[in-house]
Amino acid sequence: MTTALNQPVSNKSRHGFAPLAIARIKGAQRANQLAIYLIYAAIFAFVVFGTIASIKAFHDNQLLYQLFYNLPYALVALTIPASLYGAFIIYRYRLNQASMVIMTIGVSSIVLLGGLLFADTAWLGLSCWVGVAFLFKVSFTRFFNFLAAQEQTGSPEGTTKKP
Repeated sequence: MTTALNQPVSNKSRHGFAPLAIARIKGAQRANQLAIYLIYAAIFAFVVFGTIASIKAFHDNQLLYQLFYNLPYALVALTIPASLYGAFIIYRYRLNQASMVIMTIGVSSIVLLGGLLFADTAWLGLSCWVGVAFLFKVSFTRFFNFLAAQEQTGSPEGTTKKP
């Protein structure tokens, strides 16, 4: 049986990033994309079930009301672990400023916990987490656009070609 320690390590780095690091960043990007799909599903559920619940014939239907009220919260709450993983990867590989990552996670956590503990509401805190997922999407996109641009020009990191 071979272990990870016995396998040969590829020395081919892409602009200072090891292949394992690139794979982890791509995995975090996929997790973040899943989080964004869940956010879109939450918005869709809010609009659809809210519209149906507002029809006079369905005013007394508790199931529709609970789907309208709780399903979007649950879907957005499911994005928090993916956002935390993305934050760790972004912070670890310095894809964004460390202070920006810490601030977004910190503010989102404080607003969510404060809303749940003191105001008995979660909507403001969960809306912060919606913004975190989209911020991290931009960070991942910029990183992979940078790698693609560096591969097209063929220039090493930090140098430019003279005309």
